[in-house]
Amino acid sequence: MNTLLQYGFTDRIGALFSFHYPSGVHPARVVRTDRGRVMVATRHGILHLDSPDSFVTGDWVGLEGDAPVITGHLPRWSLLQRKRAHDPLSEPQVLAANIDLLGVVVPLDRPLSTNRLERTLVAAWDSGAVPVVILTKADLSSRFDGVVAETVERARGVEVLTTSAEAGDGLEQLRGRIGTGQTLAMLGPSGAGKSSLINALTGGVRQDTGEVRASDGRGRHTTTARELVPLGDGAVLMDTPGLRGFALWDAEEGLSQVFGDIEELFASCRFHDCAHETEPGCAVQSAIASGDLEERRWLSYRKMDRELASLHRRQNVAEQRRQGKAFRRTVRDAVLAKDYRNRFREG
Repeated sequence: MNTLLQYGFTDRIGALFSFHYPSGVHPARVVRTDRGRVMVATRHGILHLDSPDSFVTGDWVGLEGDAPVITGHLPRWSLLQRKRAHDPLSEPQVLAANIDLLGVVVPLDRPLSTNRLERTLVAAWDSGAVPVVILTKADLSSRFDGVVAETVERARGVEVLTTSAEAGDGLEQLRGRIGTGQTLAMLGPSGAGKSSLINALTGGVRQDTGEVRASDGRGRHTTTARELVPLGDGAVLMDTPGLRGFALWDAEEGLSQVFGDIEELFASCRFHDCAHETEPGCAVQSAIASGDLEERRWLSYRKMDRELASLHRRQNVAEQRRQGKAFRRTVRDAVLAKDYRNRFREG
């Protein structure tokens, strides 16, 4: 059996490899990464290889040589990334590549966090994948209908699927959304039921699961790394560790997708440079006053918009400093070179 087919390899992927690599390079897919080591799926099975940190789970990579080494990866058509918590001006933290569907997992055994849902949807849209909201633990919810209705409203057109890994509800519908050659990544907080859902979909115990604290609804991290899990017919799941927060990175397009109705109001403001606070004729404040726009939603948008603007300002300052240092080095080198030439002529 061609193992690679189980991890989403299709004729389209094969054509991309033929275009980007010579015939001696063989296709593989990164199944998991662990600190300088990667697990890759190849035509003949799974390999564990040394690798730099530039590859991420989901990458399609080329292997070359009898003792295979990774030569590079295909251009990524989708990329889930976030700002690093302790190094905000460096490159973003890339979480996954080449995902087709991004499941925003929302557990029904705890109150809905609307701000988390909106933030995760912004990141999902910005990744290039198609977002879908997956409600889990439907068997544990006493407010089932209300939470589902609220989630559908907050998701604003994104498909919402309701599931229960324990009871088996909604699994067939979710499974039907993942076609052959497609990859669904699941993103959500710890204890949201992602691993239990994967076990239910694969029909076995593929992922560890853990208890959720009753006091705050938080679960322990049973998933420690992003890993691809085949469903058996070329469809692939990707489990991810639970994320407590999601700092956005270059997510303006995703912000516009989730909050497009708010941004459309800006054109109706009396002043082009309206700050949407106390200015007369502000369409945003008028919509809030009339009830057409929920103030909480406006504040959620504003927080993420300011977060992205602050990030870009800091990036611009850092880039100007780098350019200044480079210019000073160039001037210094030119002065030293001129001084050397003058000394050489005089000698």
